[in-house]
Order: sequence, then structure tokens, then C-alpha cells
Amino acid sequence: MRTTLALSEDVVQIARQCAAREGISLGEAVSRLVRDGFRARMQQPATASEPRSRYTVLPARDEIVTSEHVRRLMDEEGI
Repeated sequence: MRTTLALSEDVVQIARQCAAREGISLGEAVSRLVRDGFRARMQQPATASEPRSRYTVLPARDEIVTSEHVRRLMDEEGI
């Protein structure tokens, strides 16, 4: 499909470099870059500013939280 876009100069430079490196047209380079960016964004977990539910997603930790951890913390908190 043919269309006209107003792109920032830095974006055009990136697309031109990609096109030259891969031996493709500028339009195809822009299409690939947009697709790659869209896929990457769809694979990212929700952030606090983009909640998927009413629950907050916490950052990953270096330990596995078990039922024993929860029971210990509940005892410490008096829950």
C-alpha cells in the first residue's frame, strides 16, 4: 500500500541504515521496524501506568515465594 508519512529525521536515518544494511527498500525497512516495535511492545508486561487488572504486577524477585513464606509473613504481621 502506498501512503505518505511525516517521520522525524532520526527515524528516517534509522530506516535508511536498516534498508541499506538489509538490501531492502526504505518502505520495507519502515514496515519491518514498525512490526518489530509493535511485537516488542505487545510482549512487555503491564506497568503500573497500564494495568491489565485491578491487581498490581510486582517486579521479579530472585526467590520463589512459597506457602511457608506467606505463613511466616502473616504470623509476623499478625494476620
